[in-house]
Amino acid sequence: MENFNILLEKYANLCIKVGINIQKDQPLVINAPVEGAEFVRLLAKHAYEAGAKEVHVNWNDGDLTRMKYEYAPMEVFENFPKWYADGLEDYAEKGAGFLSISAQDPYLLKGIDPKKIAANNKATSIGLMKFRNYTMNDINAWCVISIPTRKWAKRVFPDVSEEEAVEKLWDAIFKALRIYEDDPVEAWRKHLKNIEDKVNFLNEKNFKKLYYKSSKGTDLEVELPEGHLWAGGGGKNSKDIYFVANMPTEEVFTMPHKYGVNGIVYSSKPLNYGGNLINNFSLTFKEGKVVDFTAEEGYEVLKDLLDLDEGAKRLGEVALVPYDSPISNSNIIFYNTLFDENASCHFALGKAYPTNLKGGTDMKEEELDKAGVNDSLTHVDFMIGTEDLSIVGETREGEKFQIFENGNWAF
Repeated sequence: MENFNILLEKYANLCIKVGINIQKDQPLVINAPVEGAEFVRLLAKHAYEAGAKEVHVNWNDGDLTRMKYEYAPMEVFENFPKWYADGLEDYAEKGAGFLSISAQDPYLLKGIDPKKIAANNKATSIGLMKFRNYTMNDINAWCVISIPTRKWAKRVFPDVSEEEAVEKLWDAIFKALRIYEDDPVEAWRKHLKNIEDKVNFLNEKNFKKLYYKSSKGTDLEVELPEGHLWAGGGGKNSKDIYFVANMPTEEVFTMPHKYGVNGIVYSSKPLNYGGNLINNFSLTFKEGKVVDFTAEEGYEVLKDLLDLDEGAKRLGEVALVPYDSPISNSNIIFYNTLFDENASCHFALGKAYPTNLKGGTDMKEEELDKAGVNDSLTHVDFMIGTEDLSIVGETREGEKFQIFENGNWAF
């Protein structure tokens, strides 16, 4: 790949300047795979040059993670380390930004005892509950990005050598993030403005219901709560600093009413959850709750996800992404939600973002529940967009409006 080091510099600069938008004297916490050490050093350099006070890195390693699941006893997975949660909370209280690199092997935990995985997911969700309040409410700036790792790249491109697979995945990531543009930062400003225009239109329409239909069998009615807000692209933290939480991002999103989802929806892409794939699955909803489900692959993993708590059986996010978009047009299944969700309309099981409701961040739990805002220990996106997806919106005055037609924006 020509000028690879230059492209890496542009990517690191984009993540720091646009993604997390680091401020002078602000700490930065990076969660990263050890395989990405070289790029993490580049991120740290750009962060310090932009005025970061400190860059702290929490490393993870897939091989060690798998080893732990193979040999450690169940009690290890039932208890989340308090020192780790305390450390994140301490940085959050100091106003840190949080940058996470999502690059897991989608089959990392294939064949592992699902009870250990379920126990760990639950313990982690409980252990990080207080910390996630800082990100779910946009109190602190946060951003999720990705880089290729060898095993992940081979899953995406199994028919080429490991070296070529990594190179091809870098190329796909650079394209998805507009890194090949002369000025990626400026290209992202224009892209975010386009998303903002869609957000403004949807907020003006103030739809009461959305009706989804596709040839896969999706036939779903989704009610939106009074006072819901569409968002997308970027947002502002509690200090009024603009940041972009996901890079790439193509979506506009809001919350559904937790009791207002009825019908059936079919997945359109595999879901990588907890180191396992859930594929070709369907969810049937009645009054907002999953009452039946199927899955050709990962049935038990999906069951454990739905059984995590009561809120995991309900939707917390409705997201619109055109089928004709850069990631979708690549025709690559990334087996990574960060990318796959930005190639497809999707929903999320679990917790809703309080920021998607007028005054939501100032409401107490009881008020949020009364407004129809779902709460859960988890938030898991899954893809449902297809090339023939139709979405019709109905306003509170009863007016019908075609939002999506043949998988793309109809306006």
